This record gives sequence, structure tokens and C-alpha cells, in this order.
Amino acid sequence: MFWAVLGSCVIVAIVATLGRVGMNFNTALTDKPDIAIYMLLPEEEIIHSEVLRDNGVERHYLAETKDGPKLVILKRGPHEWFVSSVDELHE
Repeated sequence: MFWAVLGSCVIVAIVATLGRVGMNFNTALTDKPDIAIYMLLPEEEIIHSEVLRDNGVERHYLAETKDGPKLVILKRGPHEWFVSSVDELHE
């Protein structure tokens, strides 16, 4: 009986953790574009980002990446943020 209760608790804890992780990813892509930039562009290996302009529908970022500074523009779609453009900048 002890092992059954312990096994049930472990299963519930794992499922709850996975559910919370899923909610965090969803929130990052819909409500928090500052986090979404890192998730939407993993291949850029963004070190630091700074918001240059925000008008509610579109956000412009200066992002420090492995290849140097880039201008990243995120636009808000009907349900989530998406990358509109990524332009390389000269130092």
C-alpha cells in the first residue's frame, strides 16, 4: 500500500510539473514578448536584448547575438507574438 501511494504521488507530481511548463511556454509566447524573443530565435543564441520601440502591436529589439548585434522585430498576431524580421547591424 505504501508503494502504491508513493507511486501515485510521484505520477501526480510529474504531470503537474509538465502542465506548469506548458503553461509557462504558452504565456511566454502570448503575454511576454521579452521572453518570446529567446524562444523564437534559439539558433541566434541571444546574449542580451533591449527594447528600442514598443507600440503594443510591434516591438523592436536590439539583440546581442553570437554573430554581433541584430535588429529583431516582433509583431503580435491574433494569439501570439511572431518574428517579423531579423536584420544584421554593423558595429
